[in-house]
Amino acid sequence: MITLAIETATAVVSVAIGGDDGLLGLVEVTQGRRHAETLTPAIEFVCRHAQVPVADIAAIGVDIGPGLFTGMRVGIATAKAMAFALDVPVVGMSSLDLLAHPLRHSSRVIASVIDARKGEVFYAFFRATPGGVQRLSEPRAGSVEDFNADVLARGQDVLAVGDGAHRYRDDLGRSIEVADLAHPSAAALVMLARARVLRGDVSAGGDNSNSVQPLYLRAPDAQINWTSR
Repeated sequence: MITLAIETATAVVSVAIGGDDGLLGLVEVTQGRRHAETLTPAIEFVCRHAQVPVADIAAIGVDIGPGLFTGMRVGIATAKAMAFALDVPVVGMSSLDLLAHPLRHSSRVIASVIDARKGEVFYAFFRATPGGVQRLSEPRAGSVEDFNADVLARGQDVLAVGDGAHRYRDDLGRSIEVADLAHPSAAALVMLARARVLRGDVSAGGDNSNSVQPLYLRAPDAQINWTSR
């Protein structure tokens, strides 16, 4: 089953395509935040070089956030439009889950931390399980001090991942180590989304797209500014 993965919730645009033989192609664009202009050419590029016709795509995975509001909307809208046109299921997955997945062999508590700007972060805690990771807390938005307090309350060493952990590295508590990974990748998303479809966790066809919605955790900046005024 050919699966396309779209990740635009953070500063990096990431597109992957995978099948029965694993990952077939991956494109990641790290410069700039012109997600709308970058995404469609990236999809065309990865399909062409993986020698996979768009018509062969049988499922689509998309990062639903939290993260950059505009990037999230671009990715989700594109995934839904393609799913409708191809009549294939679309699978939404959180950027926090995608960040934690590559650390699934760690013995420590994993914290996915995404830069929310305005001195805040989006974060959630995970632990490794056979075959993946299990979320230990609901995703939330808060200050770096809130995050440090949650780590302290757990009383365990934490391995933090994400651009929020990198940005505020010097402000994190002593029990927190920062991993190298800064952004979620479509390479993880393509395999996780494919597995969910094969397990039957999502309905077949493109009619399930309405269930895929952005995970904001915080009102968009435009709404906050309007309310303040």
